[in-house]
Amino acid sequence: MTTAIEVKNISKIYKLYDKPTDRLKESLNPFKKNYHRDFYALNNISFNVNQGDTIGIIGKNGSGKSTLLKILTGVLTPSVGSVQVNGKVSALLELGAGFNPEYTGLENIYLNGAITGYCKEEITAKLDQILSFADIGDFISQSVKIYSSGMFARLAFAVAINVDPDILIIDETLSVGDVAFQARCFKKFQEFQKLGKTILFVTHSTESIVKFCNKGIVLDKGIKMAEGPSREMVELYKKLLVNCNSCNEEIVSNNEDIIENSISWRHSFNINPYFLDYGNKKAEIIDFGIFDANNHPVHTLLNDEEYEFRMKIKFNETIEEPIFAYIIKDLKGTIITGTNNTMEHIISGTFLKDDYIYVTFRQRINLQSQNYMISFGCTGFINEEFVVYHRLYDVIIFDVISDKTISGFFDPKSIISIVKSQN
Repeated sequence: MTTAIEVKNISKIYKLYDKPTDRLKESLNPFKKNYHRDFYALNNISFNVNQGDTIGIIGKNGSGKSTLLKILTGVLTPSVGSVQVNGKVSALLELGAGFNPEYTGLENIYLNGAITGYCKEEITAKLDQILSFADIGDFISQSVKIYSSGMFARLAFAVAINVDPDILIIDETLSVGDVAFQARCFKKFQEFQKLGKTILFVTHSTESIVKFCNKGIVLDKGIKMAEGPSREMVELYKKLLVNCNSCNEEIVSNNEDIIENSISWRHSFNINPYFLDYGNKKAEIIDFGIFDANNHPVHTLLNDEEYEFRMKIKFNETIEEPIFAYIIKDLKGTIITGTNNTMEHIISGTFLKDDYIYVTFRQRINLQSQNYMISFGCTGFINEEFVVYHRLYDVIIFDVISDKTISGFFDPKSIISIVKSQN
């Protein structure tokens, strides 16, 4: 398989000085005394990209993603190591790169084309395609310094994809466009993939990584944490976001150990500051969380994977047959799904004062990609009167990502057959 990009042991090191005068002292010191400390924006990064790969580079802010792309495009040179790029590269880095703010949009198309290596005649031949995709109308004749960020992104992307690159490199530029523009961009990604072109892009959108990338690379503090299948890399990135890359040391996989574990789950989650907490507290939900198959707390869930919704309950009085429930809503408050032990024909039993129990709902998630909220509840009946012991409404905000687009809220998992008729 042809290698499009080969990165060998690259590091990018910056000298940091505590005071401006330290730089001068260092340059004049006869004994070459150092007054700086080294900062590794990238530290010993190596990987290969095969022709036709679509690679998503993910990591927290400051992890070195943009620095890496700038090295790949030649904007920066590595302090150590080497980069070999085979093919014509088109890149969208930060907004404004390769554009003169005083030039019109049209003049910048020719300028950017010249930077890429195209002559005026070649750009003129592609001009109609560029203008059609950019779709900024009469603004093409105006200075780009008056453009909105969305207009700027549309023009930059239109130029980048229509100069027929072998390798397309994009750094978060798509995030400033509207939904319709992003849809067109990702459709173009798919066209490029069918043509066997190579794509690298930096994004914080885990959904985009899963949908469009066959591989991912996770960076953290300038170090390559891992590379591999996109879903696995998204899982690792989620753990980094909650500082949970060693969660298995904290929350063990044996259920009996979990019950005895004193570590609070709730602190690992994105708690909605406006959640509703009410009830008579005769039974109290004292902890809760969402966990994956490896028993790690998660707030980004993958479509068609199995997860557990858990809550820990303390009984402050003796209660017969309490009802344990959860409900999932979208951010507009629409109830998407939910269940309780009564609906599932499970009798809970009787619990005494000072009893502690763990309730687990295990199931596969087949939801559309978007953000959701989960509520937990403990209710029941006393003399046929409904009683709320404790409810936590909309307490955890989580998101679901899917590698395919579905209509509505849930994936019906349809098996489709298309057979050509003989008549």
